[in-house]
Amino acid sequence: MKGLLYTLKRRMYRGDRPGPLARAMNRLSAVQFAAGILSPARAVTLEVRGRRSGKLIAFPLVVADYQGSRYLVSMLGENANWVANVRAAGGKAVLSRGERRHVTLTEVATQERPPILRRYLALAPGARPHIPVDRHAPLATFERVAAAYPVFRIDE
Repeated sequence: MKGLLYTLKRRMYRGDRPGPLARAMNRLSAVQFAAGILSPARAVTLEVRGRRSGKLIAFPLVVADYQGSRYLVSMLGENANWVANVRAAGGKAVLSRGERRHVTLTEVATQERPPILRRYLALAPGARPHIPVDRHAPLATFERVAAAYPVFRIDE
């Protein structure tokens, strides 16, 4: 059963881009996470200006905590729109979960990412089909993929 679920989730994000069903589900999740209802405690909505449109765009994400800091991880890697938008906005964004908080997202160096990626996979089961490492794997395994998955520290 696990294999079928993984396959379905991967198909929703062919080419690491959300398809129509994934986009619809993400819109619904963004509203749900921002309101903080019927969602995991670590679920938030990231709002950032679109780098081309200038419009505020909302993305549902999971916050990973590690050694006293909080992080956002791109399960789709470098090609995720929110990553490009955050970089273009100089890290300025808003996180919503019951209330809106202005934050600065600071990109984490590749060599610091492995333990954060492992923690993220422990907390975000929906991301597991997208990151090709078992969540219980040793850090050395995460080191091999860390450059492909941007991580941002949340600074308030």
